[in-house]
Amino acid sequence: MSWNYEIKDEGTTVEELLRKEWGLGKKVVHEMRMAKSVKNEKFQEIIWKEPLAKGTILVFDLPPADSPYEPKHDVELPILFEDEHFVVASKPKGMKTHPNEVGQIDTFINAILGHIVRNGGTYAEHVHRLDQGTSGLLMVAKHPVAKNVLDRLLEQKLLVRDYEAVVKGRVPNKTGTIDVKLGRDRHHPTRRVASPTGQSAVTHYKVAKQLEGKTLLHLTLETGRTHQIRAHLAYLGHPIIGDELYGGSPTQDGAYHLHAFRMSFIHPFTEEKIVVEDTSR
Repeated sequence: MSWNYEIKDEGTTVEELLRKEWGLGKKVVHEMRMAKSVKNEKFQEIIWKEPLAKGTILVFDLPPADSPYEPKHDVELPILFEDEHFVVASKPKGMKTHPNEVGQIDTFINAILGHIVRNGGTYAEHVHRLDQGTSGLLMVAKHPVAKNVLDRLLEQKLLVRDYEAVVKGRVPNKTGTIDVKLGRDRHHPTRRVASPTGQSAVTHYKVAKQLEGKTLLHLTLETGRTHQIRAHLAYLGHPIIGDELYGGSPTQDGAYHLHAFRMSFIHPFTEEKIVVEDTSR
């Protein structure tokens, strides 16, 4: 895996780029140093603590990294964005994000690794997750440095994820924020409930359309807790229709409508604004 990067600020060192700007962990940086993964455009070694001129071209050359997953080659998923660093693809409703047990390969990450392997790659790791019953956009890193950088974007709330949900009843406020801590429900192994001792969780919403007896909401995650949107909407008194775990009325097919339809961020390596939308429902 190799790519070029242009130094944006006068005097930046390789060490500062990797540790401060990209937020890479000590282990990844050490491995890159040992592998001599950073050179100049003449493929000469660079002193990592030496200030570099603005416009200096760095060449990153990473050794192949192995993925802990097994590639699945007979499932093609919609790819909505891809470059040498990551893939944004659409997960269908009913598919798990990743395996939960040994030998399980019918998941999103197995299918995406199959796509990557067929195109000459070796590594895939999801940056975030979607519940099995939730459809839409997921981001996958194609090398460990990208995984580190994208983890930082997620932690710093720079990876904006927008969802839509069809909920019970008429939501009276056009916009709102649900800032309610979530913890495990001691009466149920997987459900999450409002808890003063739980993890902080913040969801912003706005009404997209009022329907008969229900509302179409657009929601933006500020945090990414397990079942966050589902639990927050139940707390609001407007559970997602079909989400029986959280009090939603049943649907004919047993499914609920929660779809990750948009993702936006500043590309960490090119500094371009990237907006990916999935209009499939």
